[in-house]
Amino acid sequence: MLRTQFKSLVKNVSKSSSLRRTFASVSSSSSSSSTASAKYLAGSLAAAATAAAVYTTINSSVVANDEVKPLENKIPVEEFVKHNTADDCWITVNGNVYDLTDFIEMHPGGQTPLIQNAGHDATTLYNKIHPKGTIENFLPKDKQLGVLVGEAPKIEVVLDEKEKARLELLQHLPALSRIQNIYDFEHIASRVLTDVAWNYYSCGAEDEITLRENHYAYQRIYFRPKCCVDVQNVDTSTTLLGSETSVPFYVSAAASAKLGHDDGECSIARGAGKEGVIQMISSFSSYSLEEIAEARIPGATQWFQLYVNEDKNIVKKTIKKAEDLGMKAIFVTVDASSRGNREKDIRMRITEDHDELDDDHSVRAGSTSGAMPSFIDKRLSWDEVKEIISLTKLPVLLKGVQRTDDIEKAIDIGCQGVVLSNHGGRQLDTSPPPIEVMAESVPILKAKGKLDPNFNIFIDGGVRRGTDILKALAIAGQDCKVGVGLGRPFLYANTGYGEKGVRKAIQILREELKADMRLLGVNTLDQLDSSYIDTRRLIGRDATNHIFNNNYYPMTQIQFKNGK
Repeated sequence: MLRTQFKSLVKNVSKSSSLRRTFASVSSSSSSSSTASAKYLAGSLAAAATAAAVYTTINSSVVANDEVKPLENKIPVEEFVKHNTADDCWITVNGNVYDLTDFIEMHPGGQTPLIQNAGHDATTLYNKIHPKGTIENFLPKDKQLGVLVGEAPKIEVVLDEKEKARLELLQHLPALSRIQNIYDFEHIASRVLTDVAWNYYSCGAEDEITLRENHYAYQRIYFRPKCCVDVQNVDTSTTLLGSETSVPFYVSAAASAKLGHDDGECSIARGAGKEGVIQMISSFSSYSLEEIAEARIPGATQWFQLYVNEDKNIVKKTIKKAEDLGMKAIFVTVDASSRGNREKDIRMRITEDHDELDDDHSVRAGSTSGAMPSFIDKRLSWDEVKEIISLTKLPVLLKGVQRTDDIEKAIDIGCQGVVLSNHGGRQLDTSPPPIEVMAESVPILKAKGKLDPNFNIFIDGGVRRGTDILKALAIAGQDCKVGVGLGRPFLYANTGYGEKGVRKAIQILREELKADMRLLGVNTLDQLDSSYIDTRRLIGRDATNHIFNNNYYPMTQIQFKNGK
């Protein structure tokens, strides 16, 4: 059952005629070390990473990573290198030899990476994008052939000038002491990530209106500061879902952190934990849930983001695994019943020009976006959410709520909270900014007597400053509990810097919060209420003033150590 589901998923990604044409084009090249081949291999990273994480989520009943038994059969390298074609494809990863011949057509990252690495050592490419234990836990045992004796050849990748420049920048990252705000991390990431990784991280759906409005909406809310208040001492700490946290924000779930740093979600876990910040773990993480939980700092809190599988037994096992690994809450994703049309991400995977129609244009040329939701239950209903609540003693919240009546339904069926979110603008474009939904919903629900100080309304999307966080808290006041999630900013901070970058981002936001609280005239977060903000301009859109924008002289962006 599990393998059938995964075959269906990956065939949806790999059956695209665009991928077949790409394979024919690349495999006919006389040199496997060409720059074009290197670009294609890079282009498969994000799609393969997400699909591997999909597999990890689907097959939640696989053996634990520490139970994977080492292979015993010895295979001389002289024998291994003979199996180097699409019809006879052996690959070695981490010293083990695998027969992937039957898996080529199902590979979520396309056929080309496997075929090009046939008879070669693919360890570097594999470890960059797959959670630990993926191949051991999925590939049939008779295809796990043994241990390689000797050193296998590796594909030589010829770097173009753009890639050389990117790698040089990675060697000249700005010192952390020079980073002033969250935007600095974003700018650095835009320069040092591969084009594929950057477009995957930064993209939104279609015209990216919601992506931008998520942040712009905060700029339409203004403060009403109090004066003559003793603010010598301010406290940014609070509790979220019963867990103490040093700040009212948390690391929101975001996929494929390994594309930005080798330690991926594990370095985010360590950085967040050392700063007393809660981490929400994505179902599509590039490390397994076990590995991220193992990286947790003692006493730190982690939450799990659940995508509901069509197979309810898998849902039960996944929740049980999250409980066993010490997760403190389950966030059920409710805004991903279909893939978002993330054209910026998709455009990066178009590898050739042609005028043929794709067999299945909805797959969109093997994009990361195309792989993600293939196994997700499109029939998810309120009754199923009730059933999920009954399966666990952990708090259950809905992630992706975008209207007032759905918040009310979540309250009525016993959810302990919701996350107002539009998936960072990556799903339905022109969905409302979450802060607008909060400003609209809180007064309505309060008037109906629906809000409880213990009910949690979390919010994510577009948050870049301490002021953004305080505005969200002020809208709700003490009528409910508010937490604010940041996803992309921590991917960007993790890129290049790892744990230290994550900690620096948290410290920047914490210091902004302290300064903003003093200037606002509050000592503790529970003093915030709607009297501190002016939301009269929130509902409504402003046309861009190009003359003003063209005349505005922005602050110089942070420079790399080599002056570029």
